[in-house]
Amino acid sequence: MNPVLETLLTRRSIRSFTSQPVSKEDLQTIVNAAIYAPSGMNRQTWQFTVVDDADTIAHLAKVVGAADGRGPDYDFYKPTAIIIATNHKDSRHGCPDCSCALQNIFLAAHSLGIGSVWINQLNATCHMPAVRAELTRLGVPTEHVVY
Repeated sequence: MNPVLETLLTRRSIRSFTSQPVSKEDLQTIVNAAIYAPSGMNRQTWQFTVVDDADTIAHLAKVVGAADGRGPDYDFYKPTAIIIATNHKDSRHGCPDCSCALQNIFLAAHSLGIGSVWINQLNATCHMPAVRAELTRLGVPTEHVVY
């Protein structure tokens, strides 16, 4: 089978991760794949924030879990890295642009043997003060929403 089609047809959402860290090189490859996604009028107004520190991920998950009513045990399925895709809140193309980029992220990760899953809790809570404070601390612009 064609390798591109095989990647498309075999990628699945993974919700149980190993504790093996994702290498910096693989994370860079995955983000580069996101950057090559199409965007409205090729404006590329997105931002990709990579977090690969376990304590930071756990803390963000706790804040999101509290804001979303999921309780103190919410953990994003315990990944060793997350990529937060954001775009300007007033961008007409923000959601579709980030959606295309996220698909590239998932396909690139799968092609490297790395599991991934799209979680929506950050989108639903990114406007809440406690979550926004954490996102700002991570370098997400205050005028951006998370996809």
